Amino acid sequence: MNNPLLIAAACLLALLSTVGTSLPYPILPPLFASGVSNGLNAFLGLPPKLLFGIALTVNPVGLLIGATLLGPVSDRFGRRPVLLATAFGAAAGHAVTALALVLESYPLFIVARFVTGLMEGNSSVARALLAERLTGPERVRGLSLLNGAFHLGWLAGPLLAGLTVGFGIAVPFLVAIAALVLAGMLVMAALPATRHGAPLMGKPDSLWQVARRNNVLRLLRHPELRTLFVIQLACSAGVTAFYDFFPLWLVEVGGFGTQRIAIVNTGLCAVMTGAAVLAGRGAGGDPLRRAAAYACAIAVAVGGVAVGNLWVGVGAIVLFGIPNAFYNATMQPWAAERFERHGQGAVMGLLSTTFCLASILTALAGAVLVLIDTRLVLGVGAALSLWAGWRLRRWRVQLSATAAHEQLMKSPI
Repeated sequence: MNNPLLIAAACLLALLSTVGTSLPYPILPPLFASGVSNGLNAFLGLPPKLLFGIALTVNPVGLLIGATLLGPVSDRFGRRPVLLATAFGAAAGHAVTALALVLESYPLFIVARFVTGLMEGNSSVARALLAERLTGPERVRGLSLLNGAFHLGWLAGPLLAGLTVGFGIAVPFLVAIAALVLAGMLVMAALPATRHGAPLMGKPDSLWQVARRNNVLRLLRHPELRTLFVIQLACSAGVTAFYDFFPLWLVEVGGFGTQRIAIVNTGLCAVMTGAAVLAGRGAGGDPLRRAAAYACAIAVAVGGVAVGNLWVGVGAIVLFGIPNAFYNATMQPWAAERFERHGQGAVMGLLSTTFCLASILTALAGAVLVLIDTRLVLGVGAALSLWAGWRLRRWRVQLSATAAHEQLMKSPI
C-alpha cells in the first residue's frame, strides 16, 4: 500500500468515527440543564448537574479501557481486525444510545455510552498504523493530518446534531450509525486482509492473555514513560475540563441551546482542523520546548473561558484549537520516535489512555465542583495545563543534561 492511500484511509476512518463520538455533546447539556424535567435528568431524584457529570464520565471510562487494551491487542493480532470490530461495535452502541434517549432511560443511556466509549478507544490503533509505516517528516505530516481528521469529526458531529435534532432526538444517532458502518467498509476496502502484528510463534495467545500481559500500563515501569504520563495527564486534564464543560458554561452564562452550542463548536473545530494541517508541515527547534509553550497557551485559552465574560469566553473557546492542535502535532511524533522500541500500538495507546484517564478524573471532580461554579472546573483545568508546560521545560533540561553526560562518558579520555 502506498503512503498517501494509507494516510487517506486512516484519516477517513478517524473522521467518520469521531462524527459518531461528537454527536451527543450539544444535545446533552440542554437535556440536563434546561430546567425541564424528564426521565434522564430526574433519575432517582439526583441533581441534574450530577447526573450530567456521571453521563460525561462513563464514556471516557469505556474509552480508557479501550485505549489501554486495543493498541497492544492490535500489535499482536493486526490493525485491520481490531478497527473493523470497533467500528461496527460503536455503531451498535449508538443504536442503543438512541433507544435510551427515546425511552428516557438513564440506566440504559449510561450502559450505551460506556459500550460506545469502549469501542471508540480505537484511535490509538489508527495512530499506530501511521506511526509504524511512516518515518521522519512524513510521520509528522501523517499524524497531523490524522489529528486534523479527528478534529474535523468534532466539527461535523455537533453540526449534524444541530441540523438534525429537530427531526427527532434519535436522528443524529442514526447518522452516527451510518457513518460508522461506512467507516468499517472503508477499512475493509483500504487495508489488506493480512496481519500487521507480531508474528505467531508456537501456540497463539488468547485475546485475554494479550490484554493481561501487554496492556499499556506496563510501560509505566520505565521512568521516562512515567514522566511522560504525568505531564500528559496534567495537560490533558486542562483539555478535558474545557471539552466537557464549555457547553455547560455556554448554557449557564449565555443561555445557549443545542444549535448555538453547535455553532460555537463549529468555529472551534474549524480553527483546530486548520491548525492541525498547518502543524503537519513541521517546525524547527526543540520539540519539548515548543510543546511547553503550547501547553501554556492551552492554559491561557481555558483560563479565558473561566473568566466568565460571555464574548471573551466564546473567543477563547474558538482560539483554543490552535495551541491544542500544535501540542498534539509535537508530542505524538516525538513520543513515537523516542519510544518506538516499546511498540507503536502500546505507545499511542498510552497517550490515548492518559487522555481518557484525565477525562474521567475531570468529569468526576467536575461533577462536584460544578455544583459550586462551572468556572471553577475550568480554572483548575487551566492551572493543570500551565503546570504541564512548566514541567515540560524542566524535563527538557533534565534530558539534555543526561544526554550530555552519556556523551561525555562515551568520549575517549
